Amino acid sequence: MLPADTEDQIEPKAFEVTNRMVFAIAAPMTLAFLTTPLLGLVDIAVAGRLGDASLIGGLAISAVLFDLVFSVFNFFRASTTGLVAQAVGRRDRVEQQAIFWRALIAAVIAGLLVILAGPVLLWLGLKFMAPQPDVAIAATAYLSIRVISTPAALANYVFLGQLLGEARSGLGLLLQTIINGTNIVLSIWFGLGLGWGLEGIAWATVTAEVVGCVAGLSIIMPGFRGTNRPAIIQIFDTKALRSLLALNIDIMIRTLALIFAFAWFTRLGAAFGELQLAANAILMNLFLVASYYLDGLATAAEQIAGRAIGARHRPAFVRAVRLTIIWGFVLAVPTTAFFLFFGDGIIALLTTVEPVRQAASTYLPWAAVTAISGVLAFQMDGVFIGATWSRDMRNMMLLSLALFVACTHFLGQSFGNHGLWAALNIFLASRGFGLLAVMPKRMNQIFGTAESGMARPA
Repeated sequence: MLPADTEDQIEPKAFEVTNRMVFAIAAPMTLAFLTTPLLGLVDIAVAGRLGDASLIGGLAISAVLFDLVFSVFNFFRASTTGLVAQAVGRRDRVEQQAIFWRALIAAVIAGLLVILAGPVLLWLGLKFMAPQPDVAIAATAYLSIRVISTPAALANYVFLGQLLGEARSGLGLLLQTIINGTNIVLSIWFGLGLGWGLEGIAWATVTAEVVGCVAGLSIIMPGFRGTNRPAIIQIFDTKALRSLLALNIDIMIRTLALIFAFAWFTRLGAAFGELQLAANAILMNLFLVASYYLDGLATAAEQIAGRAIGARHRPAFVRAVRLTIIWGFVLAVPTTAFFLFFGDGIIALLTTVEPVRQAASTYLPWAAVTAISGVLAFQMDGVFIGATWSRDMRNMMLLSLALFVACTHFLGQSFGNHGLWAALNIFLASRGFGLLAVMPKRMNQIFGTAESGMARPA
């Protein structure tokens, strides 16, 4: 008779996917994602009370540059979630720990490299943004401090990925609340209470990320039993490290392509004039609102699909895909309707400039429908991350990007800003439907084409 842990690792267990399971993961993460824009608003509010417009500009530029860096490194969260979920499906508790330590070591090393490259990255970022001298000075002061937080911030990605991979999204919400809540309180205290100004906001972020690391370790480590501790040789297994590197590179390329697509959209919008540029910036907020809950459902797809892959349980995989897509559309359709009916009022709250209001109202239907055209893109990304089919996800992103650029050229020339928004919706839809078309082949490779012999729910 083998020990229980050994039996669990050898015999993956089938499981049933329910609506409750989906929302137990999606709901907490939707709330967690909503804390991030709240933090941004507080930081801007603190900077706005410092009495110097250049400080607001410096913070805005710094936020863009750091969002770019951290978006690129988001693969630490995504790959950890997918790999851990598969280990959970296999009931391999030793490998769950090994994945965590591999990812954490890689994240800390990457963070230290970013610190070393900080001066060069700062110079390149300011060169690209080309701010006014006072704004550049403020941004330099902020970024020189904020970059210190990078190892801790990337480690927190790993902590969150581990928790999501284990389907402990409630604790993921707790971790994000601790990080962003600490950041909000300290930004106000350091920036205004102690009079540290913009540097105080930066030190608040550094402190909050370190606090997050302490909290993350405190949450995760008690679940790592000594009997399941991996050997050093397993943590640094060459094959596993190569697989992790390939997975992370694919996700990074996919992310860079996505960032380029939105940058290209902004650049072409600027070419149509300042009114269209301002209108597009306002309307993109509608897409971002929809993305919060779509990201929550995508996270549920990551964990459940990954677990089903690890368990080699086709019914769970199929049901996870079906439920997250159905609920995505169930939420997206009324969101589109809401923006169509009440979008003008929202636009009026976001800007008092009447020409910008009119321009935004003209293109509102295109922005409203992104909630629907983007459903499959979000959900399929979640499924493919959980299944670690990163190469397909990368290739489909690059193909969709090429289609997007072509559409912006032809539709933009023919229909102006309307054509640009049409191209964006085509880009979102093509990614989703493209991955959906690839999925059956990958499923058959993993589960086989026959239903017989599959494990049934316990």
